Amino acid sequence: MSNPRSVEHEANARPLRATRPQKGLSGRLTVAGDKSISHRALMFGALAVGSTEITGLLEGEDVLRTAAAMRALGATVERLGPGHWQVAGRGVGGLTEPADVLDMGNSGTAARLICGLIAGHPIFAVLTGDASLRKRPMKRVTDPLAACGARFAGREGGRLPLAIKGAAEPLPLDYTLPMASAQVKSAVLLAGLGARGVTRVVEPEASRDHTENMLRHFGATVRVAPQGHGRVIELEGQPELVAAPVAVPGDPSSAAFPLVAALLVPGSEVTVESVGLNPLRTGLFTTLREMGATLEVSDARTEGGEPMGDLTARHGALRAVDVPAERVPSMVDEYPVLAVAAACAQGVSRFRGLAELRVKESDRVAATAALLAANGVKVEIEGDDMLVHGVGGAPPGGGRVVTHMDHRIAMSALVLGLTTEAPVAVDDSSFIDTSFPGFAELINRAAGGDALQRLNRPARA
Repeated sequence: MSNPRSVEHEANARPLRATRPQKGLSGRLTVAGDKSISHRALMFGALAVGSTEITGLLEGEDVLRTAAAMRALGATVERLGPGHWQVAGRGVGGLTEPADVLDMGNSGTAARLICGLIAGHPIFAVLTGDASLRKRPMKRVTDPLAACGARFAGREGGRLPLAIKGAAEPLPLDYTLPMASAQVKSAVLLAGLGARGVTRVVEPEASRDHTENMLRHFGATVRVAPQGHGRVIELEGQPELVAAPVAVPGDPSSAAFPLVAALLVPGSEVTVESVGLNPLRTGLFTTLREMGATLEVSDARTEGGEPMGDLTARHGALRAVDVPAERVPSMVDEYPVLAVAAACAQGVSRFRGLAELRVKESDRVAATAALLAANGVKVEIEGDDMLVHGVGGAPPGGGRVVTHMDHRIAMSALVLGLTTEAPVAVDDSSFIDTSFPGFAELINRAAGGDALQRLNRPARA
């Protein structure tokens, strides 16, 4: 796999090294707000009538790109304080044509959802992104959206930069997803907001439902019915969305890193507060418990239609696990850090049906396998399955990991380095800020020292 990093970025890289802390991780921690919900809160605030107040918003680079895009599309977006934002919306159908290209940075979620949002408005826009995002396919979103009357022109495979001409009179869509994808589903539903009639989406496996929850929260009529392993979602088009406050819970995908670290580093006990516990996002926690992990929930509650609670993880021995393919949608972003846990477990773990991971920020199947192999862990790839041969304790480590501009690969490698015999280095940690600003500081605070240390020069693979 080629690394798309530019020469300019190479000079600005922030390599880090992780070493085993002298004692276990401890303390009560908070992680940044849920990225998926943060993106959607800004978008629905822009589509609502009135002023939406958002608390707990993730202020990582990905979400800030969405905030900038909503401003460019005519909404008034203001930061009132840390994590506290206000969006004065334009109403469904009221977005205006941006004066310049919309740069989505590294955010595939923002790019794909905004494709749907623009498709349902009679405006023209051009989307681009960084070198990593420009490599990611968009046709799985643009193909279904074209049926509403929108037109798209991009590079081969529909890759960015992508020109979009939204539909003057968008048609309702009836689309069956070939594989579960919350991003594709959400893009279709966003386009359906501008159409007269009912937009219908059929998903083969239930994927994260933050879009459906937030549509209801803002006043849309959404019907959801089970169908086999999946669901049928119907949205009544052209609703008047009304501004509503949004309290963003802690991101379970971010909480995964300190929690898995606590499970693996001897003597650790960590509590992460106010974590989102949407059952369509907690596949990792289910899997870790199947591996024998001690994970306890306290102060469970619901805010803004989303369940949340405090999660406590304690160190203990883990055993291998066989993860079914139907669990992928509920933990699609957590496989790299799960693989780190499997590397320390006893036995051979199998992760099934990982095709969706090949079109993330990197080919995460290949990148995760390379991460582990570089640190003395045997990994096998069989089609879309990955087998991790756990060592039943601390892996050798000592490797330098190429992150491929993927924040989750970088954080997973650093978590591995907290438990290995020898330190683990990553070539760049700058992309961690896209989803988890303050990650290194949080881990060092829990470890009571400098477990994660900045290197003076880029680490070479």
